[in-house]
Amino acid sequence: MPSVNDTRTRTRAVIQWSILPLVFITIGLGWKWPLVGFVVPVVMMMGVVGGVFSGRYVCGNLCPRGAFFDRLMPYVSRQAQIPRFMRNMALRWALFGALMGFMVWRISLDGANIYHWGSVFWLMCTITTGVGVVLAVLFHQRGWCSICPIGTAANALGGGKGQLEINSAACRECRVCEKACPIAIPIVVHKPSGVLADRDCVRCDECIARCPARALAWPRSPL
Repeated sequence: MPSVNDTRTRTRAVIQWSILPLVFITIGLGWKWPLVGFVVPVVMMMGVVGGVFSGRYVCGNLCPRGAFFDRLMPYVSRQAQIPRFMRNMALRWALFGALMGFMVWRISLDGANIYHWGSVFWLMCTITTGVGVVLAVLFHQRGWCSICPIGTAANALGGGKGQLEINSAACRECRVCEKACPIAIPIVVHKPSGVLADRDCVRCDECIARCPARALAWPRSPL
């Protein structure tokens, strides 16, 4: 009988395969029908609002581009470590400012034209997805997610909430959990503290389901 976490990972896979086509629809059709580009700000707002309540949960479970990286990119990725400099928060906030500033500037060039807005969103999605594919091939499937501006915002807004618990006595340090982590977080290094104090955790349940020692769990909700 499958465990609760196995069921959750299967449900996550179904959801991701269901929303993944939005990436192809947005990029493939947005150049001709700009209003399709408004998928982009909707997903961005989901990530930001979701970040307030549950950190990067939306990144790990409900983001179409995250689904694209998780379900397709492992076939072409080296699955190497994400370079440490890409996790640097100063760099990430600089990128956040640069991309958001570029987007606002582009929109301002024809701010009264809703189709122009859609074209800008399409352009941003196309460029950043292209960068994400390159990072996936060179490094890890979710290399882009380590520097994604919306992921950075969600990290800041709620990344410290409901952190994953690590049973230090049960953990064998086999690092199976780390291989399963979509964003390649070094989990075992947090074993002494008993919690995964990494604000970029995308709350996907993959590490919990794969851990052979059942040493990982989400904190129980208070009664």
